[in-house]
Amino acid sequence: MPSYTAPAKDMAFVLHEMLKIQDSDIPGFNELEPDFTSAVLEEAGKLATNLLQPLNEVGDKEGCKLENGVVRTPAGFKAAFDEYAAGGWNGLDCDPAYGGQGMPYTLATAVAEIFSGSNMAFTMYPGLTHAAYSAIHAHGTDEQKAKFLPNMVALKWSGTMNLTEPHCGTDLGLMRTKAEPQDDGTYKITGQKIFISAGDQDMTENVIHLVLAKIPGGPDGIKGVSLFIVPKIEVKDDGSLGNPNGVSVGSLEEKMGIHGNATCVMNYDNSTGYLLGTEHKGMRAMFTMMNEARLGVGMQGLSQAEAAYQNAVVYAKDRLQGRDVTGVKNPDGLADPLIVHPDIRRMLMNQKSFVEGARAFVLWGAMMLDKSHLNDDKNAHGLISLLTPIIKGFLTDIGYDMTVQAQQVYGGHGYIEEWGMSQFTRDARIAMIYEGANGVQALDLVGRKMAQDGGKHVMAFFEMIKTFISENKDNEALANDFLNPLKDASKDLQSVMMYFMQEGMKNPNAALAGSTDALHMFGHVCFGLMWSMMAKSAQDALDNGAADPKFYNNKLATGRYYMARMLPATKAHQARILSGADTVMALDADAF
Repeated sequence: MPSYTAPAKDMAFVLHEMLKIQDSDIPGFNELEPDFTSAVLEEAGKLATNLLQPLNEVGDKEGCKLENGVVRTPAGFKAAFDEYAAGGWNGLDCDPAYGGQGMPYTLATAVAEIFSGSNMAFTMYPGLTHAAYSAIHAHGTDEQKAKFLPNMVALKWSGTMNLTEPHCGTDLGLMRTKAEPQDDGTYKITGQKIFISAGDQDMTENVIHLVLAKIPGGPDGIKGVSLFIVPKIEVKDDGSLGNPNGVSVGSLEEKMGIHGNATCVMNYDNSTGYLLGTEHKGMRAMFTMMNEARLGVGMQGLSQAEAAYQNAVVYAKDRLQGRDVTGVKNPDGLADPLIVHPDIRRMLMNQKSFVEGARAFVLWGAMMLDKSHLNDDKNAHGLISLLTPIIKGFLTDIGYDMTVQAQQVYGGHGYIEEWGMSQFTRDARIAMIYEGANGVQALDLVGRKMAQDGGKHVMAFFEMIKTFISENKDNEALANDFLNPLKDASKDLQSVMMYFMQEGMKNPNAALAGSTDALHMFGHVCFGLMWSMMAKSAQDALDNGAADPKFYNNKLATGRYYMARMLPATKAHQARILSGADTVMALDADAF
């Protein structure tokens, strides 16, 4: 069975040495002293290793079952959920007015990676509840917040998001679910939703669904969509539970992965719903939930790559195969361990440099969100809006690739279920699809986000890189290995931006055909910046007589690998983008 250990030391390095969160002017960050965050991460790690990780294989093998209209979760999930809820983990960054602890989202993001790395399918239940909480907290009335949020924070009730229908996924303007207004101000919701993660389970008293639907007579397309709170069981004015609310599970999807999470077909039959936000402005409210979820999904790509990497390292050190071509390393054995071989090292370094770069990027992004929300910083909001599709798309695309490479380290055993490596690959695969397929993320980046506010946020990103390079230009330890490659990659990306500006208006396909390459190219440049920032922090620690020089030297070596072996991918992406759309669109549709 695979194992999992929380990467708490690396998290602490990113939080306190790279990001220096305790010195930030963001409200609440001054409380995030190293001793405090270490204690939180240590407790999360214990829960993840001792309780959630052993259930990961159980959930994968047993899956969920629909019995007499009720979803039954795998053995052990209910007891684990109760312990998770009792620890207050879901409310870590929630509003104290509703039972939360009021910590920054940045710390909650680090904790979420630990839980997702140990058991992604389980963690989706509280994760989606948190996202639903955020939407209600941002857009609900005082009455709605008082009625629903305390029990959601406490995980007595769970939450979901309901967008997709059998005939519409990305194009939500085609939806058919109806919301008929009632005299008492409520709505009757009728329709069917599919692919609803955590749509039902046997772990909470109630499920609070957020459902997109159309009010008859509203505008056509996406402009006519509204968002509704639809509880599985009606909630009385005093907060107690009433009658069933016409919400049922039609079936459970049989999936490639995340078997421990119930992916449901949800039927709404004259269910009572409460308008969340403004009529016909449902997407604005839903995007509060979706943006949080997209950052969370990006983190899932990281978490599965981290878990797979940890196990691949153990196997590579234990498995004896062949001899080191430079000389025997295990003279007492018939062969040397796999880890002596350069191609195994290549795969492990790919994984290590990715997970550490991704962790820095995710936590940096979470800090931008905190700065946006807690400081009401419009520039931070614009920057994280620009980078959200990159966090979601790049981290899940490459995170999946890293689980495949971890599986490859095992050779034939990686393909055998008893070793558990295929679960990381199967679980990671969905992250590239849900919360907006990665091709859509790329279109969002190129078609909307880059040009948003006149390109202000893209230019701010480039200026941030330029400033970092300028401030460290006299740092000889960084120049050749970090600053120069970062500068070159940034120029590659800027040349592509110019191409999109010049060609995109007269030939939109020229931009859209290169959108996925642009997303990956942007992701590599972001990682280049993250690795340069981490390298500076590591070098500073060594210059100041670090107590653990091996950790910092390893950090620098890993960063050098990324800058030398991974970042040059910007050149290939650039060449593909600049080739235009002609070869992509050359064939007629009937030629396929």
